[in-house]
Amino acid sequence: MKKVELVIPCYNEQRVLAESVGRLRAWCAEALPYAWRIVIADNASTDDTLAVAEQLAAADPDGVGVIHLDRKGRGRALKRAWLASAADAMCYMDVDLSTGLPEILPLLSGVVDEGYDLAYGSRVAGAAEIERSFRREVNSRGYIAMIKLLFWTKFSDAQCGFKAITRQAAHELLPHIEDGAWFFDTELLITAEKAGYRLKEVPVRWVEDPDSRVKFPQDMITMGSGLLKLRARKLPSKAQLRAR
Repeated sequence: MKKVELVIPCYNEQRVLAESVGRLRAWCAEALPYAWRIVIADNASTDDTLAVAEQLAAADPDGVGVIHLDRKGRGRALKRAWLASAADAMCYMDVDLSTGLPEILPLLSGVVDEGYDLAYGSRVAGAAEIERSFRREVNSRGYIAMIKLLFWTKFSDAQCGFKAITRQAAHELLPHIEDGAWFFDTELLITAEKAGYRLKEVPVRWVEDPDSRVKFPQDMITMGSGLLKLRARKLPSKAQLRAR
């Protein structure tokens, strides 16, 4: 049976972590046709997130694991968790589970069964159902338009916190991804598409978290700067990535 790991990167999420992991565990046990494990990736939380994570892992050591990083950053947490994994494929989702749990199956089946290297959730694909503020909708669509203008990419959503990757693609791509924070997702998708990796789009049902850590306009300025820096770099080919 194929093995998958579902990673939840966390920073100061003590209030919602136990409930979210409980919901995810129950869904996986009922719906996933793979051997699965949940990994909580705590990245430098200053509250009791790590303690909660360790309690969850102690209660179910086969189903829940924990890693801890001393530096904050979603990208760092995902690189650490994905590169350490022995699973056939890995995915991640935000701790608030804003994306509907049923979409996990098409996301993972894309990289486990269908031959894709990477799968990403899309909030703008035709079949997507979203509930979010007008401001976030405008910013999201403006950001993807900027990506397409600079890189002529085909993927439709860069920053949805819902992606899956094969172990092989992770080991080829991740050493080349430089950003350790929010720009990680964008850099990963651009690098993968430009190198010729196969990407699957998964339309999602997504509900905006009112406690979102996204900051406007600071984060948009940071992301725009990341795009310009990436545009100035020479992106590697698949042969170069596999030769690393």
